[in-house]
Formats: sequence, structure tokens, C-alpha cells
Amino acid sequence: MKKKLELHVHTTYSKDSILTFPFLLLMCKIKGINCIVITDHNEISGAEYYRKKLKKHKIDVIVGEEIFTSKGEIIGLFLKEKIEPMLSPKETVNAIKNQGGYVYIPHPFDTQRKKSVLKDSALQKIIDDVDFIECHNGRNVSLSFSKKQKEIAKKYDKIGVVGSDAHTFYELGRNYCLVNSYCKEIFKEEISKATFFTKKCIKAAHFNTKIARAIKLIKRGEWNELYRIIKRKFKKRSKKIVR
Repeated sequence: MKKKLELHVHTTYSKDSILTFPFLLLMCKIKGINCIVITDHNEISGAEYYRKKLKKHKIDVIVGEEIFTSKGEIIGLFLKEKIEPMLSPKETVNAIKNQGGYVYIPHPFDTQRKKSVLKDSALQKIIDDVDFIECHNGRNVSLSFSKKQKEIAKKYDKIGVVGSDAHTFYELGRNYCLVNSYCKEIFKEEISKATFFTKKCIKAAHFNTKIARAIKLIKRGEWNELYRIIKRKFKKRSKKIVR
């Protein structure tokens, strides 16, 4: 029987996610998700915590991490230890491989997320060690992004995957794949022949994660960081008005 696997999921352990355990469990049950890959930003403690909790409900978790490198984001799958952010892409890839993990490139093209997209020049330097390239991200605000992402995966002859990138409960179960197994030893083979299901982005999700990030900054008393973000947003808007 085929199993439903959801790649690239964020929990409240990410600075911009509002996905709590009760809602994650509820949606996994409603949507029939057998396994999720938790890839919190620069963190694996959430994935480890959720893995223990969800195991009791017969839902598996693959521990991952979306790591912010000096040139953009890279995801590591099947990790045992946290990888520190702001290393070079090559150092990050080496750290993933040293743990026996897989290298996954999220959203390789997205004009709305320029800072998090791994630069193509950087991707070329690590391409031999890349296992998967995301050819559709559940948060793509334009289908043209998915088209471009598929072209990049094809260009480098890498296994294309569909990433949920869920930060909220209502994004779960919309972008996933069906596999026979998600066992680490045959993971690449299974993903290469998986059946993918995709849906358009729920644009309100982007707004919700911005609010979530602001609330978390306020709770931590990081007023300077909040001010910096708000100031940057106003600058962008003012530039658009001038044009």
C-alpha cells in the first residue's frame, strides 16, 4: 500500500511558523499523512521532539533542517545533529554528508525570496553532492516559479521533489508524494519513482507567518530586529510607489 509523505514542513520551532503539535497531529490524521519531513530553520530539536510524540500515533518523522548558508538555504535530510547556519554551501553540504544525510535544495528559484534562494553560482559548485532539487514549492506565489524550478532540476539532472513548505496547519496535505517506502537506505530510489500531488499556494499563509514572526520577536523582546524588519518593508513599498 502506498504511503503519503510530506516533505519540507516547519513547526513552531521555526521563527516564522505557527504549526503546533495538536494541529499537526490533527491534520496528519485528517489528510492520511504517514510521514512528514520536519525541516525547521537552523534547528532539529523540534523534529526530534515531534518524532517522539508522533510515533505514539503511528506517524513517522524524518529529521531535517533548513540551513541558512552564506549563499542561501540548503536542506539536510536524515540528520542526527544540528548544523550551524552561515557556513559556506560547501561546508554545509559536507556537514550533511558526514552525518550520512541527503542534500535537498529548496525553492531554487523564487523572486519573492531572493535571500533564501541558493544562488545558481553556488549551486554549481556543490551540484555533485546534491541529491534532490525542489521542482515545486507549496508556497510558490506564481506557477512560473514551479516551471523554472523544474527546469533547474532537469538542467542538473537531479531528482525533482515537491516540497510542502508548510508553516501553518491548513497548508498540510496539499503538496505531497506517494511512495512505497521512506526508508533511508532506499529513499532516493523511492522518491525518483514517487507520484507527486500539487496545489496552488494559499497566499494568506505568507501573511500569517509574518505575523507569527513579529509576535515571537515581541515575546523575546527583540525590538531592534522587529524595527529593522518593519523599516525594510516600508522602504520596499516606498520604492514601488516612486516607480
